Amino acid sequence: MVGTSLSKEDVVESFVRSSGPGGQNVNKVATCVVLLHKPTGIIVKCQKFRTQFLNRRQAWELLTESLQQRQERQRLFRQASREKQRRQTRKRSLPAKEQMLENKKKNAFKKQNRTKINHWE
Repeated sequence: MVGTSLSKEDVVESFVRSSGPGGQNVNKVATCVVLLHKPTGIIVKCQKFRTQFLNRRQAWELLTESLQQRQERQRLFRQASREKQRRQTRKRSLPAKEQMLENKKKNAFKKQNRTKINHWE
């Protein structure tokens, strides 16, 4: 992963009690894992498994995937911006330029031949 790196110093890891079915294990043990990536503000919560160890491993995998998806979206946005700028600044083809000038001449002729009506006479 280039750019946004995943270091343990940037992540706040907390453990909370899970919700849902599970009986005494859910009520007594904090098996739900919540990860907060401070630089991006991404929060990942995992309570899929009954053990904290498995939930912790799954949460780190989800956080890594989420950061990679975010980075890919940013890359695609930058690429689209470059393409849009390229399209906006490219030179017109000769036929397109001639057509545009022809349309301008037609519109100028129309405007020139309009008569102004004087309502006060």
